[in-house]
Amino acid sequence: MGGPTRVDPEEKHDPQGITHQPGRDISSERLTSTRRIEKSLMGRFDAGLGARPGRPLRVGWMVGPGFGPVDPEVASTMKAAADALEGLGVHVEHVGIPALERDFALDVFNRLHVMEMKPAFADATRGHEGEMFKMAKTMLSLPDTSMADFIDAEQAAERLRDGYADYFSRFDALITHVLPIPAHKHGVDRFTIDGQEVDATYLQGATVPLNVTGLPGLAMRFGTSREGLPINVQIVGAWQAESTILHVASLLEGVSPVRDLFPEI
Repeated sequence: MGGPTRVDPEEKHDPQGITHQPGRDISSERLTSTRRIEKSLMGRFDAGLGARPGRPLRVGWMVGPGFGPVDPEVASTMKAAADALEGLGVHVEHVGIPALERDFALDVFNRLHVMEMKPAFADATRGHEGEMFKMAKTMLSLPDTSMADFIDAEQAAERLRDGYADYFSRFDALITHVLPIPAHKHGVDRFTIDGQEVDATYLQGATVPLNVTGLPGLAMRFGTSREGLPINVQIVGAWQAESTILHVASLLEGVSPVRDLFPEI
C-alpha cells in the first residue's frame, strides 16, 4: 500500500481547483466584488482535501454493476488507474454501490426531466426533425411522466443520493469510466458492448448518476484502445469536494501512460 498521499500544506486550494502559491496576492487578480464574495463563500464550504490537506486519501474504483455493460478495454483502463494510485501510496479498493443496482440512474433522470426537456427539444428541432440525433429522438419519444411516476423517480433519486452519501462516508473519491467503450464514430446509434447490444443512450450510464445526485466529477484520458482511440476515467467526489477530485486528477496525470502524447499538427 505504501504511505498516505498528502496535499502540500504550503499550497492553498480552493473548490474551483486554483492552486495559489505562497506569497501570491490573490487580491491582485482584480476580481469583481461579486466574484470575491463568491470565492470567500466557496472557500468556507470546501468539503475536500483543500479543507483538510494533511489526511490520508481513500479511493474506490468500479465499472459496475449499475452502469450497464462495459467494454473489457475500458474496464482494464479503470483498473490501471486504480493500480497507479495505489502505487503512489493511496489506499485503493474495488467497490460497489448497491443503490446503483436498485435504481438505474438513466431511467430516473428521464422520468424526472422528460416533461421539461420534451418541449425544449421540440422547439429547438422544429423544422429539422430529419437531422436529429438519437438522444433527441429518444427524449421526444418517451411517454409523459405521470405524477405518480415523478414522485417515484424523486424517491429513487433520493435513494441514489443516500447510496453515494454512504459511500463517501468511507471514501474520498470514486474512479469509474466515462463511456463504457473507447471513443466512437459520430452518428452511430447502436453498440455491441461486451456481447450485449445497446442503443446510444446507454453510453451515459456512468455519468448520468452525477446529473441525478449533483455530485462533482472530472473526466481525463488515461488509456488508449487497440485501435488507438482514447479511453477516459471519471473521478467523482463528494458534494463540495472539488478540491479532492482535482488532487486525484493531478496524481493520475503525473503517472498517466498517455501524458506524453500530443497531436501532430
